[in-house]
Amino acid sequence: MAMSSNCNPAAIPLPAVFGAEFLSIEAALVQNFTWNNPIRLYQNNGPLPNTAIDFCNVTLTHTHPGQNDTLRTQVWLPVSPEWNGRMQMAGGGGWLAGFGDLTFSSMYGALTDGYTTSTVDGGVQTQNGQTPEDWALLSNGNVDYNTLENFARKALRDGALATKSVIESFYGRPASYSYWNGCSQGGRQGYVFAQNYPDIFDGIAATAPAINWADFFPASAYQGQVVKELGVVPHPCEYATLRQAAIAACDGLDGLIDGLISNPDLCYFDPYRLVGSPTNCSSSSPGPSTISRAAATAVDALWHGFRSANGALLWPTGGYEVDLNTSLSSPITCPNNGNCTINRSPLFTEWIRLFVEKDTNFNVDTMTRDQFVHAWRAGIREYSSIIGTNSPDLTEFRESGHKLLTWHGLADDLIPYANTRRYYNNVAQLDPTVQSYYRLFEAPGVAHCFGGSGGIPQGMFKALVAWVEHGTAPESLVGTNPQGKTNLLCPYPKKAYFKGKSPQFSEKDFECH
Repeated sequence: MAMSSNCNPAAIPLPAVFGAEFLSIEAALVQNFTWNNPIRLYQNNGPLPNTAIDFCNVTLTHTHPGQNDTLRTQVWLPVSPEWNGRMQMAGGGGWLAGFGDLTFSSMYGALTDGYTTSTVDGGVQTQNGQTPEDWALLSNGNVDYNTLENFARKALRDGALATKSVIESFYGRPASYSYWNGCSQGGRQGYVFAQNYPDIFDGIAATAPAINWADFFPASAYQGQVVKELGVVPHPCEYATLRQAAIAACDGLDGLIDGLISNPDLCYFDPYRLVGSPTNCSSSSPGPSTISRAAATAVDALWHGFRSANGALLWPTGGYEVDLNTSLSSPITCPNNGNCTINRSPLFTEWIRLFVEKDTNFNVDTMTRDQFVHAWRAGIREYSSIIGTNSPDLTEFRESGHKLLTWHGLADDLIPYANTRRYYNNVAQLDPTVQSYYRLFEAPGVAHCFGGSGGIPQGMFKALVAWVEHGTAPESLVGTNPQGKTNLLCPYPKKAYFKGKSPQFSEKDFECH
């Protein structure tokens, strides 16, 4: 408990970060802390333990002189168990830069492993219930670009450098290694560091990253746009029937029938050929007896890309494994009268309404296809340089000797796996040595960050540490599904192929090629 005496503001000087002015610091010793919350996720690691922790909770407030902004950084410094000499900063999710339960859950996990950990609020008070509705616009027609830039990248740099300063003041020495860990928004944030601040983190674990932000946000709302254009909402059992048919058609392409599509590149399934075929609707899920053309059109929009009115492909969308009946992007509700409705996620519609159209009264549901495509293009033009996070030039990151590790679920319903693959291919086109510092793994059957029926690579963060600290590049990762069965995940563009004979398989029954 010797470090506990340092847990007071007088013992921790305000950080000195160029361009930022730190205004205040609070410090409080938290003892015998456990994470008692239904949200229990230690991103890119295994199950969250139940370990009592003593730590120093430091909260910093800073501003950018002349900008009239306020940003917060929170740092958790382990006292017992002892600090392992390393830093692990945790990412946010959705419109939260951090300071949310998903972030705090991962921060608790980091503490149990002995890491100092931290988070930023991005200059917006999301912990207090703020949404983009509260901060995106100064007035209709006028975006608050400073706050958006804080959220997109500036707060991340400030918070990471402040965390390093607090660590050195508290422990009397700097962290031996510094890591980033996040998914979705947290994944995008990891790529911000690789692209813009390549010297800050030795290793970055960035899962299902929300990169190509202005490109994929409208694309992820596209399936909902198509349903609105149809004027009818297909029944969930139609979606389920089509999804099951696609999986059945492409399941065995890796040599194993396991309910997963491990090689989507070899799979093409036309939903229109099942129009008029029986559905799997039942008495517990009453619906149409046959698949409608509207259902095929809606599913085709998900499977085969965001397209203009004339059919030109603009951006990839989700894969065959995406479960529209559990999707957060455009959830469907069907009351007993059978009149289904679609509820488009504000995560995506707020982007169009507030940032692209800049109008709190704008109704995204009234857009034509041409208007929707125009909004997509306008958003890319205006915001790619601010929050796009899509520069393929990782030269400085490579030369720093740092490492970037990513996995993306092939059943991701919010951010298409092809979004990350597209970025990786762009990096590889510029730099054939990309595998020496950046590797991407694709996880069949896994939804956004977690969930689904496939195997999640729970050991990815430890694989990153081994790569950074021991030079052991991950040639594969092990996925663990909800039933505890394991499979092999390969570094893209390699695929896993089944070489065993028994249905009681494990990761040892696969090989990468």
